[in-house]
Amino acid sequence: MSNEEVDNNQAENSAPEMEAQSTDQQSDSQDPTVLLEDARNKADEHWNELLRARADMENLRRRQARDLENAHKHALDKFVAELLPIYDSMELGFNASKGENASLEDVREGLEMTMKMFTTSIGKLGLEQIDPEGKAFDPDLHQAMAMQQVEGVEANIVISVAQKGYQFNGRLLRPAMVVVSQ
Repeated sequence: MSNEEVDNNQAENSAPEMEAQSTDQQSDSQDPTVLLEDARNKADEHWNELLRARADMENLRRRQARDLENAHKHALDKFVAELLPIYDSMELGFNASKGENASLEDVREGLEMTMKMFTTSIGKLGLEQIDPEGKAFDPDLHQAMAMQQVEGVEANIVISVAQKGYQFNGRLLRPAMVVVSQ
């Protein structure tokens, strides 16, 4: 026998087995109770997946609400921590000013150091001071309180600052109150 004949014999012998299997599958797949059971199993699987997805979404919603609440509650922690040393310095200066040997110069020096500490602390948080004295008037950052004629100074230059302005992370909080040359 040649190889082709052997292959043909094997194919003929296996063909009835395959037909028997396919007819069993067809009879199983045609059986309504089997089809109904499969459909029920799939429906149960999908229902369980839906319930798990809903539970996951509810847990995520709760977690996000809790995180948001904590963020609101602790948003100013860093700010307050930066201000506490400044308060301590002011308290020390106040107590020192009540002493018998306190001098006005010492109090001024302590106040100057406290103000420097304050500007450094608020600078870390993104607050910038606007002190435009001697610079060109900018209506976006400055508010003119008055205009004065000054010899030797060109027009629209800030000649004095009544109140410094502030920006927080690039957004104007308060314009600088200035007197501008005419």
